[in-house]
Amino acid sequence: MTESELSDVSLALGRVPSGLFVLTARDGQRETGMLVSWVQQCSFEPPQISVCVRQGRDVLAWLGDGAAFTLNVIGQGQKKFVSHFGKGFGLDEDAFVGVSLDRMPGEAPILTDALAHLRCRVAGRIDAADHCLLIAAVVGGRLQHAGEPHCHSRKSGLKY
Repeated sequence: MTESELSDVSLALGRVPSGLFVLTARDGQRETGMLVSWVQQCSFEPPQISVCVRQGRDVLAWLGDGAAFTLNVIGQGQKKFVSHFGKGFGLDEDAFVGVSLDRMPGEAPILTDALAHLRCRVAGRIDAADHCLLIAAVVGGRLQHAGEPHCHSRKSGLKY
């Protein structure tokens, strides 16, 4: 692909809309959360979603087959989650300072102020170049507040 073609592709890819979500995970007593945007429902029966996480993110070590995580749906106007989780956290840092949580045994934290949440179990992983594609079974969840999900597009489809 020429540089000009790559530039055109970048602009076009950037216009593929996505939502914004906070993926929360637990490993024993440790917990973390991270901002994710490449999420899509991929099955009706059973209900499943796909989530992409950049290769090299430490949290991938916690997301093996069967691992629990929660996908928290960010609503329109909930930019506090974007600024809080967008900076990223190390696995040894407390990602939830100042964030209201609900905790259930054996589950990853639920952000009580998020629009909705889905409790998930990793059903498979596929290396997808610079990202890892997680396929996850949805085992529970609910709409927590009225509203619409946050939707965004990027200027360039070749970077966040």
